[in-house]
Amino acid sequence: MSAEESERSRLPFEPNKKRQKPIKSQSEPVIQPKESGKKADKRPTFAKEEMAIPQVVSQRMVRRVAGFCGIPTALGITTLVTSYLLAVNTDIKLPPVAVLLVNMGFFGLGVLGITYGVLSASWDEERAGSLLGLSEFNTNWGRMVAVWRESRQKNV
Repeated sequence: MSAEESERSRLPFEPNKKRQKPIKSQSEPVIQPKESGKKADKRPTFAKEEMAIPQVVSQRMVRRVAGFCGIPTALGITTLVTSYLLAVNTDIKLPPVAVLLVNMGFFGLGVLGITYGVLSASWDEERAGSLLGLSEFNTNWGRMVAVWRESRQKNV
């Protein structure tokens, strides 16, 4: 394991080895891509199947996003319908600002639920994870921050 990889833990579905670049024939002219001051990326390319998220993990993420995003969004829609029905069918008049703030809160929670749903899913194919996914969230958030820091150091 190289020094870069030892700094962060590998994803369970991350490729284990680096692929060898194919040898180019001598007859092909070498064309250097023009870049705007950035260093060329010399990482080997992986096949699409090697880089894809496994189906089990993907389905787990989708279920969590549906729950953590769908419930607050449904509550936001229900808030609009309920406030309309109260205003039309009864004498209860809710302040529009209150309806707006409650609605924005539910829709905001729905947006955050997308991120939490993906990060709280276990990225290990063999482990389903817990119901709320707090430990998985901490692990995956740590991985994400480590990759951000690593990429920021490479770009400097």
